[in-house]
Amino acid sequence: MAEKFNGVIKLDIRDSVPDWKPFELKKPPEGAPNVLIVLYDDTGLAAWSPYGGRINMPTMDRLADNGITYTQWHTTALCSPTRSTFLTGRNHHVNRCASITEGSMGFPGAAGRLPAECATIGQVLQDNGYATMWLGKNHNVPVEDLSPAGSRSEWPLSKGFDRFYGFLGGETNQWYPDLIEDNHAIEPPYTPEEGYHLSKDLADQAIKMLQDLRSSGPSKPWFMWFCPGANHAPHHSPQEYIDKYKGVFDDGYEAYREWVLARMIERGVVPEGTELTPLNPMPDDVANEADYVRPWAELNDDEKRLFCRMAEVFAGFS
Repeated sequence: MAEKFNGVIKLDIRDSVPDWKPFELKKPPEGAPNVLIVLYDDTGLAAWSPYGGRINMPTMDRLADNGITYTQWHTTALCSPTRSTFLTGRNHHVNRCASITEGSMGFPGAAGRLPAECATIGQVLQDNGYATMWLGKNHNVPVEDLSPAGSRSEWPLSKGFDRFYGFLGGETNQWYPDLIEDNHAIEPPYTPEEGYHLSKDLADQAIKMLQDLRSSGPSKPWFMWFCPGANHAPHHSPQEYIDKYKGVFDDGYEAYREWVLARMIERGVVPEGTELTPLNPMPDDVANEADYVRPWAELNDDEKRLFCRMAEVFAGFS
């Protein structure tokens, strides 16, 4: 027992005095805020409207207009390391997450399992009276633990989260996802033919979790970690959202770079005087063929249609 017991213990219960304080769960401070973090995958700074891009994000626009927008930060540029760093506030090597969990190795900084001393924000807030919820992508569970027979030690419910609804791997089919609810696998609640899409399901489940909390503990603060499958592959976008961007990217990726840079400078996202890097900045003796981006003018008509369509699908997925 961490705290001293200040009650009285006698042979007769009538002469004994209880002291509940050492056994009470810690309560959050008065006025503790609710916290929502939305983490998107694989989205460049120049893609979305708050930063000057062509992908319309009206809710993000309102947040940017009425809040703070950061333009300088550190990123690991990979799924699992970024998530482990964001969740713990520690360097990804300290978290033993130097790479994605599929690339874990038997070395101190790359073992793929979070050390006990690297507590997640979920664990810290849960220990201080918060309700904690994780929705969407995980990608912090070692491959050998993904199956029903695997250890649950790295699953969200073991890392400070009361609830989890989403998928454990790096990606999943957005129409037929590999869904996990809390600590067990489930089937999607309805079919794509009935209007199912994972992004919508995650939003619905998030709202339901908050409604459940409000009905039983209206004063309890909450922390929600919301990680949609977007914009990681596979880019499974509803047709109605793809159609919104028909023709929007027909000028090609080189023209888009010029267009968006001017808007980013105007908005203060990048400094005045910022210049575009070359389309292929790496020297020939360093780059390989897969790194090479062909100039837009060198593409034939079919290739241009394909790349424009890919951009439309990506935009719709956002």
